[in-house]
Amino acid sequence: GPMSSECLGNLLRITLSAEYFENKYLSLSVVDQSGTAWELSEAMAAQCGYRVTYSTWSSIEFHASALSCHSHLEKDMFTVTIQIKASPTPDMHSATTHVKSASCHYGLWSPRELTCANNYMEVSVRREVPQAIKDFVQDEPEDWTLVFPEAKAEEASIWQIVFHQPEEKRALLVSNAWSAGYGLNATDSRVVLRVPYTAAQVQLIEDQGITFSVLRSSTFYKYRWVILMVDTAVACPVDGVDFKNKTISWTVPKYIPPLSSGVTSFKDVLVEAGVDLHKLSAKEMASRKYVVLNELNATMMKIPIGAEGGYYKTSVSNGQFGAKYRINLFLEHQWEDNKLGLTKHTIIKEIETPFEQSEVAITNNLNLSARLMNVTVGTFLPDVELVNLTIEGVAVAVPEAVQHGYIVHRARYANGSKAYIIQVPLDAPSVKKEYMREDMRAYTLNVTLTFITHPSSETFIIPVIALSAVKDAVLPSARGFCDGRNLHLIISRGNVDQNWLPFISDWHLTPEAAQKYNYSLTDNSTHLAISVPFLSSHVSYEGFHTSAIKTSFYLTLKDGITLAQRRDFSVSCIFSPSDLIQCLPNGTVIITAIKLVGDEDLDTALLVLRDRQCKPSLVTEKTATFKFNVNTCGTIRKFNGTNVTYENEVLYFRPGNDTPIYQLKFLCLYAVEQTDDVRYESKKNPPPSIKPGFGCLALSLKLFKEQSYSEPYQESDYPVVKYLREALYFEVELLQPKDARLDLYLDDCWATNSQNQDSLPQWHILIRGCENNKDSYRTVFHKVNYSLRVKFPQHLKRFEVRMFAFVQGTSLSQE
Repeated sequence: GPMSSECLGNLLRITLSAEYFENKYLSLSVVDQSGTAWELSEAMAAQCGYRVTYSTWSSIEFHASALSCHSHLEKDMFTVTIQIKASPTPDMHSATTHVKSASCHYGLWSPRELTCANNYMEVSVRREVPQAIKDFVQDEPEDWTLVFPEAKAEEASIWQIVFHQPEEKRALLVSNAWSAGYGLNATDSRVVLRVPYTAAQVQLIEDQGITFSVLRSSTFYKYRWVILMVDTAVACPVDGVDFKNKTISWTVPKYIPPLSSGVTSFKDVLVEAGVDLHKLSAKEMASRKYVVLNELNATMMKIPIGAEGGYYKTSVSNGQFGAKYRINLFLEHQWEDNKLGLTKHTIIKEIETPFEQSEVAITNNLNLSARLMNVTVGTFLPDVELVNLTIEGVAVAVPEAVQHGYIVHRARYANGSKAYIIQVPLDAPSVKKEYMREDMRAYTLNVTLTFITHPSSETFIIPVIALSAVKDAVLPSARGFCDGRNLHLIISRGNVDQNWLPFISDWHLTPEAAQKYNYSLTDNSTHLAISVPFLSSHVSYEGFHTSAIKTSFYLTLKDGITLAQRRDFSVSCIFSPSDLIQCLPNGTVIITAIKLVGDEDLDTALLVLRDRQCKPSLVTEKTATFKFNVNTCGTIRKFNGTNVTYENEVLYFRPGNDTPIYQLKFLCLYAVEQTDDVRYESKKNPPPSIKPGFGCLALSLKLFKEQSYSEPYQESDYPVVKYLREALYFEVELLQPKDARLDLYLDDCWATNSQNQDSLPQWHILIRGCENNKDSYRTVFHKVNYSLRVKFPQHLKRFEVRMFAFVQGTSLSQE
């Protein structure tokens, strides 16, 4: 059932099932003989002889003294009835009620019995009535109210209590004592006083280095016409516990003065000890390695930390996870003296060791075939529960973790402990993937677990960082080629380089940087392609011969965070030296000199022609371009039959030295006389015919910000917000092949309201190369001129469209 009871001498213990009352709010009451339920509070429990505590981990225990306020005493039995209301909500609505009654036999009472519980001190003293008073014959009814109106008329009632303090004696009537938190009771044979440790008249005294809570008092009660007094002093140790060498030492002095006032001789009768109110035999103590030392003036118990009978409970200190060992000891000392006779002193002591931090084992078992990370966290004691996971900064309750790809299992072990197993797919978005080396990738799980302890509701966190190395890395690969004027490098992305950035040496190659140097750059999730002109700043000229120039372009992929070098690629091509010179019919010569690898100290700005006054008109780090007429700059002219040759050279001199260290000779050959025959026929030529061809064309469609077509929108700018009838500037470009004989012609162009070009509705912007005459704002074409960016104007088409929206009936389409 939900509750069980156990009789332990003059105490009753009722245990509530942890499983039955799990996750419920409880209200406990004690039921008296009339059936009235008295709700239990801490103050009432201390005043009436009750205690509610937790046993191992989360089971709830209710303790009641045989002489508690609402115990029913009959012969040698006492009965206690409790009522428990359990509700799933704190407002106690829909609560279920459970009632439990238990009866226990109690043994022979000693003349004086002292009990030191965890929340109260109790003394019960036998009421002794002298024989002469018993023999007194009363000839008229008692009328105490005439003498002491505050006294009760019942037989054997307590009248008042007097507290003995160093500075004064203070008397309280029973009603006032109850209001002050004291519990007083009288049976036919005994007077009972119960004192909370926090009562005002409690004093702290020291004996043999141990501190005691002490109350010195005398209790007055009446018997017929006689007022009788009993000594109701009580003392309980509040410390005396020491922790050394993994051992608990508990020392309790004997015969302390407050309990032995006026006594001249003592005799030990019995010393017994145990755990959880169970007395243990010498054999049982030896098996648990308990030691009880019964010395002349004190009793000492030694308990190994972690021994049987106690238990570990989870504890949290400054956010750190750890544990404490807890054990409920009790010691019973009986002695005889020449004043009160036999005294039984029972001390119940709940001992808890200091906090000790614990390390949490975290084990990562990778299931490679299922591509699952299996992380085991723990073990933990049964009083710990995982409540949420923090994934990428977001706290997620355990039941909701599956929506993020996390599966949480709880493993229970035979000793009651538990562990938590977190399963996460390697491809979960929160698992960080990082390239390590060769074909290895590192998968890192970084999650923070939040736990709560029961019943104390303390929380602590365990950061979990699990690393798995997997051989599944696919590195990027590249191919390169050249055409007449450019070097091309195309890199196929792998699965490790999503965050790798392209660099040329230490220069980050961004789309803006590529546009500045007139490079063509395309970068998406699958490929990175770049084309650079033969004559550009980032090309290396590695060899120069009369028939060939060896040219290379180098690209490096670097880690986007650490900038560590990850992968190098290059493309090398052979170009003709004739690509460096142009001999124009009008006598103008354009010659470009290049700086070879190994000539790093050569300053291209200081290159000159034979006439050193002729300097380059365009200079880069690696090239110098001269433009001059054949009759200037020291050019030498030679005639050779029907041809004339113009020779010059590009030179480089070190300062103060007339011997050039760089020399590039070049010439232009012109015919002295040249006759061209031109055939003319007057008949009408047939219209040109176009034969269809097949091949791959690379096209791009870009949206520009202004009519100047200088700055296109980048991928990060989308979606672009425009107002109705605001101008949109489009450019269509033929990227490959770069053939001057080709001309780009736009046939049809239409807009849809989705990325599917065949979806409906559609609106035609161009029809057979012309604007749509049904459009209220017709398409406007813009002329394309030659520029640094535009080498082949015939490969581009530019047009302007006014912003519009699709409508359905009379309302705008929401798609």
